[in-house]
Amino acid sequence: MRALALALTLAASPVMAETLSEEIGRAGLGATEARLAALPSPTNEELFALAGLRFLGGVEAALQLRWQTGIRADWSELPILRLPIPENPTARPFVPADFTALITGLDADMEAAREALARLGDGPFALDIRLADLWFDIDGNGQRGKGEDIGSVAGLTLGGGRMVSAAAADPVITFDTADAAWLSAYTNFLSGFASVTLAYDPEPAIQRVMDSSAAIYALWGDTPPPNALDMMFGRQVDRIAMVLHALSKTPDKALAADAHAHFLAMITENRRFWSLVALEEDNHNEWVPNSRQVSGLGVFVPPETGERWLAVLAEAERALNGEVLIPHWRYGAEAGINLKRAFEDPPAVDLVTWIQGEGLLPYAEKGPRMTTQAWNDFERLVSGDAVLFAVFLN
Repeated sequence: MRALALALTLAASPVMAETLSEEIGRAGLGATEARLAALPSPTNEELFALAGLRFLGGVEAALQLRWQTGIRADWSELPILRLPIPENPTARPFVPADFTALITGLDADMEAAREALARLGDGPFALDIRLADLWFDIDGNGQRGKGEDIGSVAGLTLGGGRMVSAAAADPVITFDTADAAWLSAYTNFLSGFASVTLAYDPEPAIQRVMDSSAAIYALWGDTPPPNALDMMFGRQVDRIAMVLHALSKTPDKALAADAHAHFLAMITENRRFWSLVALEEDNHNEWVPNSRQVSGLGVFVPPETGERWLAVLAEAERALNGEVLIPHWRYGAEAGINLKRAFEDPPAVDLVTWIQGEGLLPYAEKGPRMTTQAWNDFERLVSGDAVLFAVFLN
């Protein structure tokens, strides 16, 4: 009788609701995003989750295209393309249009994320996300597989050497209003990157190098090469050739202007993030902490990080606005390159004339020059891990 009564009690009790974090872990990014997008009146937590899922969904789509075409994780020069993913033994041949599709798709998802963030505004919210629940369906089979968790792909421990507590081995982050500004800044960074890339129309350059490489390998015949130089450097040389061929074309002005606007918006949103996070009085599962908080990731963030990073952003903003000039080794101590003018009338890249100085003369003028003081101060603060922290802080 007791067992029957217990069974009836349990049957009558409400089932504990699944959290958003658990839903993502079970259903994945795409299915959860689709459910949230269909809500007629989403809460602030759901709007932030929608924006975050669209951001991560853009990354997922790029990783899926990489997996389908076998693009390796050795494009260390470019975001998304340098992330490690499982190997696809049956990948289809890569074609240049795939690269354009990857970049345009990523940009569209960043725009969709900003649309959700615009609806959210500065509305208050608190959303707990267990980072172990986040995963990318890289092979597109709808099931979580080895190497698809966000830690394996994105390296959330920031290089592994800055973990300071055992609790951070399975971090839960409580995302809040300030973090929405951080996310907005990151979407603008990736959209700016996309616009710069598309401005130079890389498809013809990629096709040119692929065709020439195929012709080169056809010359090998059946005799093994006399050295390992191609194995060690061939792919890197091809990538450099693709980039240089693309950059040698005059870029699209509208896309260059779009990139310039996104980079300025990134700085504006990042500054908004630091102003909001400075007001926080709690110290609970923080993403990027203020000087009185601790990161829920277990990453040690020095107390003066916000102040120093804002100084870096301020100098970058001055350069983007043409208020300080980019130094050139040939232009002396009183002149430099006006970056704003270069975005307004973007040049083709000619390394010979750029290094010699002639190619950048249309953008050269006298005036105060940009310094590296803010960056040097930031680098000293974070003990030489400036690049890692720059990726983290955006």
